[in-house]
Amino acid sequence: MGRQTIIRIDGLGKRFDPRAPLVLDDVTLHVEEGEFVCLLGASGCGKSTLLNLIAGLDQPTSGSIEVPGDGAAVMFQESALMPWLTARRNVELALRLRGVPRAERRARALELLDVVNLADAAEKRPHELSGGMRQRVALARALAQDRKVLLMDEPFAALDAITRDLLHEELERVWRETGRTIVFVTHNVREAARLGERIVLLSSRPGRVAGEWRLDASGPRRIESPEVSAVSIEITERLRKEIARNAA
Repeated sequence: MGRQTIIRIDGLGKRFDPRAPLVLDDVTLHVEEGEFVCLLGASGCGKSTLLNLIAGLDQPTSGSIEVPGDGAAVMFQESALMPWLTARRNVELALRLRGVPRAERRARALELLDVVNLADAAEKRPHELSGGMRQRVALARALAQDRKVLLMDEPFAALDAITRDLLHEELERVWRETGRTIVFVTHNVREAARLGERIVLLSSRPGRVAGEWRLDASGPRRIESPEVSAVSIEITERLRKEIARNAA
């Protein structure tokens, strides 16, 4: 039996001002429960706008979006941790907002930090953590919201290549262990090919679905693997054509 659709986007359009051009135009995208979808495209193509619409942070100009009733957890490029709170307390904050009783919050926060392999840094404050470690705390905090859908807006873009590769492994492991539905925005073609079960390429000005690729998600992939390389070359060629078409 196939998986159920958990995010349904039909004919979506978005403009921020009645006199301004469309940012997104006639976007139709259905995401299945437990799927890992990467939204890929050049800067300014509307990827983050689409993610914000899915998150309910903005409303479409036309078309429709259906998401689970409890909404989605969102993780951004900046970790946005409270600097005066320890890693554990930052995760506990999300649990408190969810209504988890105080007596349970500490243990649950430590469990979530363990999920992202950061339990030994639970009592450290953000300034004592590396950029990659702060993003792990942010991921644990997002998981603490206990939503079926996790939206990620270029969360690893500011990290060095080695740290990013390590966090790719962590994220893939968390995805497989938790069964979350993940929509991951990136402009990095190899990152999309490394992580995505499905890659959706958006054109620019306005953003439309310009192509889709499905990858074998039966086992982990490496950033340097032949499959990632082959798909990256194909997608890059399509992306170059889209950029050239919009520049004409």
